[in-house]
Amino acid sequence: MKEKVKAFLQERGFEVEDAGTHSEASVDYTDIGKEVARKISDGTFERGVLICGTGLGMSMVANRFKGVRAALANDLFSAIMSRRHNDSNILVLGGRLIGDTLALQLLETWLQTPFEGGRHQRRVEKMDIE
Repeated sequence: MKEKVKAFLQERGFEVEDAGTHSEASVDYTDIGKEVARKISDGTFERGVLICGTGLGMSMVANRFKGVRAALANDLFSAIMSRRHNDSNILVLGGRLIGDTLALQLLETWLQTPFEGGRHQRRVEKMDIE
């Protein structure tokens, strides 16, 4: 799934930095989640994508970083609403829960959906714990 997501993004002109994994060997997903979330938090990148088995662990890790709003999306409505109302900046996909076709549909939808701002801006600003 990761390779298909990378190709999809590159075909559309996005800069892609692959944080891993690079084999079928077991890895600590937390290390990858931290690397991506850190680069969103510090402004190196505006958006990121994380993929793990369910997406739950990656979501938990990423959302510990200031300014990160990682959203697990297994359906189109969640992908849309995570952008419209929450200005999500990391899309998390559960590779064992969804197939490649749905993953690419979720990614495309997430990329194309704008943040509505307005009343939602105030709520997004309240998300970071000081």
